[in-house]
Amino acid sequence: MKKILGILPHSIGGRLTTLSILDGFRLNGFEIVIFDELKNDDFKNFLADNYSYILGYDYSPIKLKVDYNLNIPLIAYFSDDINLKTSGEGYIEYRKYLKDKDNYVFYWDRELSKKENLIYMPHFVNCEIYKELKPCGEAYYDVSFMGRLDTDLRLRTFLELNKQLKDLKFSWHAIKKHYLDALSRCKNNEEKEIIKKSYCGFIDNEIDMADAINNTKIVYNINSQGLSSLNYRTFQVLACKRLIISDERGELDLFENIIPTYKDIGDLAVKIKFYLNNQGEYDKIVDKSYDFILKNHSSEVCVRNMLDKIYRL
Repeated sequence: MKKILGILPHSIGGRLTTLSILDGFRLNGFEIVIFDELKNDDFKNFLADNYSYILGYDYSPIKLKVDYNLNIPLIAYFSDDINLKTSGEGYIEYRKYLKDKDNYVFYWDRELSKKENLIYMPHFVNCEIYKELKPCGEAYYDVSFMGRLDTDLRLRTFLELNKQLKDLKFSWHAIKKHYLDALSRCKNNEEKEIIKKSYCGFIDNEIDMADAINNTKIVYNINSQGLSSLNYRTFQVLACKRLIISDERGELDLFENIIPTYKDIGDLAVKIKFYLNNQGEYDKIVDKSYDFILKNHSSEVCVRNMLDKIYRL
């Protein structure tokens, strides 16, 4: 059996993305060994075995391969711009190694992939974990945002939606650091109470994330990276048969543009109310989107596609 050394990065989004990729390799017959950057101290302890590939997120596996002078084929999946610090502290130092022999770099953004001449691969999820666990009608929350409220746009959108839709139940998930940051940027006590009431803690694993998505009816999205791409959250939500309402993005054509979009906060509020009150329209979108996920964006299918591309190179 072929064996992969998987690198779990510090980034929470990166960890969840990497786990879905590793799940796909497992489903395609690979044995997985995991080095966790948050939990393991000595990388040398993991180098006794023979690995078919070292695999990881953004620059993490590239850094380890270069620093330890490893002669192992590498698979790196980026969902951050390779030219920005968000892709890793060593983005300047390690960028020159991206196209070394036996390094296979997959990029989540279609337009950036063309620009950088890297292999395009949109996000995908393990559909054995991200799935409908209960009917939409049994979800406790009406609306969720999952991620950092780290920009004024994200924070103001969340606060204004809560003010305009006071009869709905809202939730959001982020690490405590970003919860405290959002609180510090609120303008008054009313806004602070919104943040306190809606905050549901931090999620760092696939099972809890799938549970949280199943416990809401609508997730709205604000993509922050790339030019055309959809973030990982889009695929998680659709795999769980929940509705996502997205800002405008070019790669919504992956779903034949059936996913509803919004232009501003007022438009988003109108669409949230519409889909909460029109179950037939809601179901039509989530059912069709789910079919696209199963056919084109499951871990098993996409890792098989990754391997096909690697073997042809």
